Amino acid sequence: MSTVTTSTDLDSASDKDVTKTSQRPKPQSKMGDLVRPSTQNSGREAWSGGKERAPHSAKSDKRSMSLVDDEFERETNPKRGCWPKFSECFCGMWATRQMSKNDDREVYVRTTLRELVVYILFLVILCILTFGSASSSMYYYTKVLSDLFLDTPYPDSEINNFRGSTQILDIWQFMENVMLDGLYWEYWYDAAQRPTDPEDNNILYENHLLGVPRLRQIRVRNDSCEVHEDFKNAIRQCYSPYADSYIDENTFGLGLTPGHGNDSAWTYHSQSALNGFTHWGKLATYSGGGSYQDLADNRNASMSIVASLRENLWIERGTRAVFLDFTVYNANINLFCIVKLVFELPATGGVIPSWTFRTVKLLRYVTAFDYFIMACEFIFCFFIAYYIIEEVIEIKALKCSYLKSIWNILDVVVIILALGCIGYSVYSSLTISEKLNDILSDTSQFANFELLGYTTVQYNSAVAVCVFFAWLKLFKYISFNKTMTQLSSTLSRCAKDLAGFAVMFFIVFFAYAQLGFLLFGTQ
Repeated sequence: MSTVTTSTDLDSASDKDVTKTSQRPKPQSKMGDLVRPSTQNSGREAWSGGKERAPHSAKSDKRSMSLVDDEFERETNPKRGCWPKFSECFCGMWATRQMSKNDDREVYVRTTLRELVVYILFLVILCILTFGSASSSMYYYTKVLSDLFLDTPYPDSEINNFRGSTQILDIWQFMENVMLDGLYWEYWYDAAQRPTDPEDNNILYENHLLGVPRLRQIRVRNDSCEVHEDFKNAIRQCYSPYADSYIDENTFGLGLTPGHGNDSAWTYHSQSALNGFTHWGKLATYSGGGSYQDLADNRNASMSIVASLRENLWIERGTRAVFLDFTVYNANINLFCIVKLVFELPATGGVIPSWTFRTVKLLRYVTAFDYFIMACEFIFCFFIAYYIIEEVIEIKALKCSYLKSIWNILDVVVIILALGCIGYSVYSSLTISEKLNDILSDTSQFANFELLGYTTVQYNSAVAVCVFFAWLKLFKYISFNKTMTQLSSTLSRCAKDLAGFAVMFFIVFFAYAQLGFLLFGTQ
């Protein structure tokens, strides 16, 4: 039997299917009643939840899209106020590679470059401060004064001079001739020897002598050492090498006679009474106290003082050191030179001369360039404050792991040295003006610049070390480049081998040094 299907039957079947489809319930959307903006004009209701929507005009559709876009933008990128942006920018100033937790290479390089640029600016300012206060005139100033007092021969010898002094007689030769000739330039070089201006009181016609020079000696007691029993009957006096515990504080020589008991040359004065400072000599470290004699502001009076000291045997067996101190100032180059000439008298007898010339710039702000240096000093203080805050933030963030990096330790060392230099600058500026006012008001007193000279030398040493470490610290910021880490990586890999070689080398070195000292030490 054959079955014939007409077109009428097919149409009725399709109508039934459409009716069943329209009666099938629509699935509920899990996204709620949100309407996706991209389907509003297409007639699809992907996020409508099956609800019928009223027809919209084109303007209402555009307005709805704009509102939804604004809400979506606020949800994904919320607006921040001024304070969060300022806080982020402010904290970013001290962001370092060690504190950064971002693995993005671009952020790492950008942070490193920012640190490098800031540090280069700091290094430039530091170098300007260091080399701006130094001058080649310092060397020549020291040289002309040292040649005048150290290399001028004694009258009875064309060879012997201060450097070659070997006995007490040479000390008096120096005082009576070289010292007086060098300190007092009272006549010009012409044949008539016209006198110079008495108010100048210049050395080499250019260097103003501040105050008056001072002679000082320090002695040890007669009972400072023990004589062997076999020699007690023959040797009744014994003076040991210098030590602070053996200092003789008794009045001696001319001071024992009536009328001279209060003379400073024959009585002991403590270091605090003289505002003195310890001196590190060749044989010992000497106290700043002792017996002293201030010279006069002219040659004739000073010659009489020296003659009186020699006549009354001011230098005797217990004397262990004789000092000559004076300070000169050259206004042409704005430099001070603090001079200390020393004759050390060892317990073996004889004389060992030594000297110290400290050429320093105590008046720091005179010329326009000096005031430029002052501006750089304020910028330097700002940089130090910046790095102090940076290190505090790193310590707070890294805790104990902060000390595991050698660069962090180097940062702390540079900051400490810089703070010491800043402290000295303030101290020098406050002290020098007061001291100069006291000296210029009374030119008959001794100008004691020893402490200022010593601290200035230590300041220069601290600056030199600070600059050295500051340049080494530059490796920290260029280490992101593999080429720049070759030296550190090479040293780290061969550290163990170098340590082993160093042990063997120093064993042989110390053995050889001790052998040479024991065999040839007395020669």
